Amino acid sequence: MKISSNARPILRYVALDIHKEYIMVGGMNREQEWVIQPRRVEMERFGTWAEGNLREGDAVVLEATTNVWDIYDVVSPLVSRTVVAHAAAVRQIAEARVKTDKQDVERLLRLLIADIVPEVWVPPVYVRELRGLISYRWRLVKMSTMVQNRLHSLLHRHNIRPPEGGLDTEKNRAWWEQQEFSPIEALQVSQELAMLYQIEKHKEEVEQELGRLSNTEPWNSQSAYLMQLPGVGIVITMTALAAIGDISRFESPKKLVGYSGLGAGVHDSGKEHRDKKITKCGRKELRWAMVEAAWRAVRNNPYWKKQFEVLKRRKHPNQAIVMIARKLLVTIWYVLSGREPYRHASEEDLAYKMLVWSWSMGEQARQGMTRQQFAKYGLLRLGIGQNLTRIVRGGYPRRLAPAEEVLAIRPELRPPE
Repeated sequence: MKISSNARPILRYVALDIHKEYIMVGGMNREQEWVIQPRRVEMERFGTWAEGNLREGDAVVLEATTNVWDIYDVVSPLVSRTVVAHAAAVRQIAEARVKTDKQDVERLLRLLIADIVPEVWVPPVYVRELRGLISYRWRLVKMSTMVQNRLHSLLHRHNIRPPEGGLDTEKNRAWWEQQEFSPIEALQVSQELAMLYQIEKHKEEVEQELGRLSNTEPWNSQSAYLMQLPGVGIVITMTALAAIGDISRFESPKKLVGYSGLGAGVHDSGKEHRDKKITKCGRKELRWAMVEAAWRAVRNNPYWKKQFEVLKRRKHPNQAIVMIARKLLVTIWYVLSGREPYRHASEEDLAYKMLVWSWSMGEQARQGMTRQQFAKYGLLRLGIGQNLTRIVRGGYPRRLAPAEEVLAIRPELRPPE
């Protein structure tokens, strides 16, 4: 175990096996002798127990679970080292033939004493909160899909073709009222539509908050670099940033690809070498974000569309899109690590991307800037477009604010003299 010269040497090793209502605690010394006999501590008493029993010179290991971070925040200030173990990687605990709380604690302790705990990165509070918001939006989307599936199923039973557009749109409410259903089915439709409307309203509020966060520290120093990429909007940007956290913890794009689970698995044994499907070992929301961005990019961007067409000649479209998603993630690593503009787009392309970003945000999220000022603000953060004040897209001229107008509002972007 690596300890800095100024740190107090580790004297005790403590394991916390976290459950919903209690925590199993236990501690050993380096000779693997019990110094804290395994015992249950009720969750509501744990804070008091930790203050009375944990001290500097302790190393503590916790297994990653849903409620691990609150426990981590209690323990970390009290001890010399706190390690969060990767639950899936600690397979000997999950697959043990004889499994009790005491034995789980003992196995964690032996890994900690040997300094071979498979650790996970401990995200700061602001990353945890963003991940929670992204997860909440994900649940809203699933709920919306379930409601829409039930409505489609009802229409299918009656051989009724669904209306064009969304089932809960304003223009389709009159359409629903014209349909003839039994009283029970009419009640179901009424409640399902009300539920769908409420879910969509909640989802819209969450997305507005994501827009606000994208222009708030610490995220706004990174969001512009992702928003410039094809197929990437606010939701995908914030989903990717929440999953990545700190790009500097990935020393290469290969590490980031592996973290996302988009890397190809390999079977390499003896004389046999066989490529396998993607590992899917990593953050699934990052995987979803990159695949979603890839589909958008190949539909709307000439460069990525050409890449996709080339890949489709030798791969199934689904395999090709995963490869595009992987390439986009590599691009994200470079633009975030190097803080540089996207090299396959012109200044005009990036200016339009910044305008699209501004259109999806309210005035409060733009922090009082006009859409034209916000678009120029995005370009200045990328270090480009100082003299660009007008672009043409779709046959329509689009104006951007002059650089000086934005620098007067955001003087921190002014280059040092």
